[in-house]
Amino acid sequence: MEHKKPGSVKITLPENVKAIIGRLEAEGFEAYAVGGCVRDSVLGRTPLDWDITTSAKPAQVKKLFSRTVDTGIRHGTVTVLMGREGFEVTTYRIDGAYEDARHPKEVRFTGNLLEDLRRRDFTINAMAYNEKSGLIDAFGGLEDLERGQIRCVGNAQERFAEDALRMLRSVRFCAQLGFTVAEETQTAAGDLAGNLARVSAERIQAELVRLLVSDHPEALLMAYTTGLTAVFLPEFDAMMETPQQNPHHCYSVGRHTVEALKHVGADKVLRLAMLLHDVAKPACRRTGEDGIDHFYGHPAEGSRMAEQILRRLKFDNDTTAMVCRLIRWHDDNPELKAQNIRRSVSRAGAELYPALFAIRRADILAQSSYRKEEKMAYVDAFEQMYRDIIRQRQCLAVKDLAVDGRDLIRAGMTPGKELGDTLKEMLSLVIEQPEMNRKDLLLKFAQEKGRLQTDRRTKRQRKLLS
Repeated sequence: MEHKKPGSVKITLPENVKAIIGRLEAEGFEAYAVGGCVRDSVLGRTPLDWDITTSAKPAQVKKLFSRTVDTGIRHGTVTVLMGREGFEVTTYRIDGAYEDARHPKEVRFTGNLLEDLRRRDFTINAMAYNEKSGLIDAFGGLEDLERGQIRCVGNAQERFAEDALRMLRSVRFCAQLGFTVAEETQTAAGDLAGNLARVSAERIQAELVRLLVSDHPEALLMAYTTGLTAVFLPEFDAMMETPQQNPHHCYSVGRHTVEALKHVGADKVLRLAMLLHDVAKPACRRTGEDGIDHFYGHPAEGSRMAEQILRRLKFDNDTTAMVCRLIRWHDDNPELKAQNIRRSVSRAGAELYPALFAIRRADILAQSSYRKEEKMAYVDAFEQMYRDIIRQRQCLAVKDLAVDGRDLIRAGMTPGKELGDTLKEMLSLVIEQPEMNRKDLLLKFAQEKGRLQTDRRTKRQRKLLS
């Protein structure tokens, strides 16, 4: 980035932001765009949202705008609605004592912009801008953007003691921006890493996801070296400390994982599955007499461990289920025969496979060069066979059978466990012989198995069919 002085920086403010600032200024108040929107604008990025800071008190802001929401009125924040957009407008404030390593017990409003900027986390987030005054950069945010570094405003120990989540946020910003952490800031994070245990799992989860889906997920290593992962993801520390003495690998389990993260798309589920795909290897590691490490059973055990971790971090059920399924089947290697591929896809679920192929390729790319081309060719062939099966609409699940439970009841089968078992047997038959997925052939199969009764239907059957 070309070095600029604050006065030379020009930011194009959205019309609604200019309107809010202009209205506040017309009434004699100060007002600026502030924080991340200023940082992103200077970097040439498109801000996700625009925050405004002002000398006006919340009640004064509410009086000036017809449509407002008391978003965080106790801390001075009012959301001003302009059309379909909402903009947080927050009064200049000074934070009181932090008692929970996350939130100030109380805040005091101030008329001094610099006092408000001084309480913020990092210099790159402590800049303000309006068209009248230009860029206000009292703490060297522009220089830190130029250097590509994350540095706390003022004393790093104090900033992290106030809000422990800032330590993880420093790593997340590095991941998103491709920056490094200033030495004194990183040292303070290492000293106070244990305070992260006082932050809610939901807030840690949000920062972790932002880190993982960034352009630089390898920044996770910084969280490890500063001791942060030891607090919220100790399983990753165990992975970092577990070697893989095996010709297929050239990294520890943890380093392999970090390399694999860089080779899979920036999707939450994919990156979480990649992060945890080998989480059970430390527990499953066995070294043979020849000195070769083996990790038998790690996919199934990893799926179980991943569920515990994701629930601990308060992930939603859908995300947890999908990640655990990807981990469970990430190392499945059926023989490249049509029936074997159908059986494998049926077992894991056809909808899982586009993501699963991405996981498989990233896993291979993060391994040693040993048989790498052969392994990639196998995945390519597997995927082609999968696509052929899907294109031909071959039966892979009970719901795809040419008969269903009602058909079997009509044919004389009594509802119950036997009916479900029969459908499963039919699925197994059709996976082996796709041409058998015809109603007449499947009913004949059930008849030959002695599952269908030819006598009169029971009252229960008639009721189910009515």
